Amino acid sequence: MHHLFRLVLAQKDLSRAGDLFSLEDAEIEGSLSEALEQIRIISSAADYQTNDNDQAVVEICITRITAAIRETASIEKHGKALVALWESCLEHNLKPSGKDEDAPHAKIASDIMSCVLQNYNRPPVMALAVPVAVKFLQRGNKELCRNMSSYLSLAAIAKAELLAEHTETIVRSVLQGAEGVFAIFIWTPERPQPQ
Repeated sequence: MHHLFRLVLAQKDLSRAGDLFSLEDAEIEGSLSEALEQIRIISSAADYQTNDNDQAVVEICITRITAAIRETASIEKHGKALVALWESCLEHNLKPSGKDEDAPHAKIASDIMSCVLQNYNRPPVMALAVPVAVKFLQRGNKELCRNMSSYLSLAAIAKAELLAEHTETIVRSVLQGAEGVFAIFIWTPERPQPQ
């Protein structure tokens, strides 16, 4: 792992986290999967939801990592680590607090969702992402569900068969009132259009 990532993540050093943006994307690209694994460990700690410093370090690191993945077009290389961190968010509370603030793990999930699912036209990435994405539909976060549904609609257009095996979960989400999920059915190419 790049020494600056190692320093920031090992010491959870918020004062140095911003320095990650001074590095070239190519300089850190080889470290991204390992950094994502370290972030998963930090965000799984018992005190993460109440530790503002750790949350800030994680948010900055994820922003830097997702930017580097986009700029180096390395989503297929780092997709497994990215999706593993994303899936780990399902083990935590995703519902907004009483102050309408996103839960810490919902913020992580949202940032990763946009990075991963913008690659809806890359079947290897979607094969990793779709099974995890549909699990978020029933987790009680309306904003995440709405955004997830939009991305899954695009995935359905690009490669509908990836969603076929998850139809039961999607239908269950519609029946339970998950907002936006109906859009998946509207845009699925195989669905016959009304005459």
